[in-house]
Amino acid sequence: MSEVVTDTAVPPLDGTPLFLLDALPETPEVLVDGGEGRHAVEVLRLVAGERVRVGDGEGTLVEGVVVAAGPAGLRVEVTARHEVPAPQPELVLVQALPKGDRGPLAVELATELGVDRIVPWSASRCVTKWREDRVDKGLAKWRSAARTASKQARRPRVPVVTDPMTTRQVCGLLGDVDLSLVLHEQATRRFSAIDVPSTGAVAVIVGPEGGISDGEAVAFRASGAVVVRLGDEVLRTSTAGAAALAALAARTRWS
Repeated sequence: MSEVVTDTAVPPLDGTPLFLLDALPETPEVLVDGGEGRHAVEVLRLVAGERVRVGDGEGTLVEGVVVAAGPAGLRVEVTARHEVPAPQPELVLVQALPKGDRGPLAVELATELGVDRIVPWSASRCVTKWREDRVDKGLAKWRSAARTASKQARRPRVPVVTDPMTTRQVCGLLGDVDLSLVLHEQATRRFSAIDVPSTGAVAVIVGPEGGISDGEAVAFRASGAVVVRLGDEVLRTSTAGAAALAALAARTRWS
């Protein structure tokens, strides 16, 4: 039986690769198969004796040693098990649907910078519209980007990508967070002047290429959001969220 270790942080990063499975059994050995196993054997060229980490994307993480590598994937002997709690505060990104591949890019950057929940938002000025028959495809791309970026960043928790929301639904979500910030280049209040809670949930709302409409800004304010200016430059919708998340992490998680 593997040693159970409960910690308040991810084990120190040391270059050990991370693989994610849909479910992580509580057994002395774990099989990394399917696409993850093929990547481990054919791309990373892992062999017996090398150390790896395997997680379920929800905070459970095992460390172990490869005992066999082949067409079936990796057999990993578990040496330690970690239950990594969710970081605080929870960081939520409400991301208006960008054009083309900029949606998965926004998800990738946000994941690398610590986002915990991503909400695709159908803003009124979005050029991209997820028609009913394209929602599943769009969500699959965003969720795949979050999972891939989590492995790259060696995060034990993959961000949750929710179903797309309307402005009315986003306003309802804001009632359940402790601080919500709307990024707007014409705002007079500086992002840096906002007091950020160290626990609870903080939401950042990023508008589309055409900007947030006056009606949306009014609705968000009525729901308790604060409209702020991140900096003097105008960022793309696909990068503004990442910049805000980095600023929040520097004040709450990285210090």
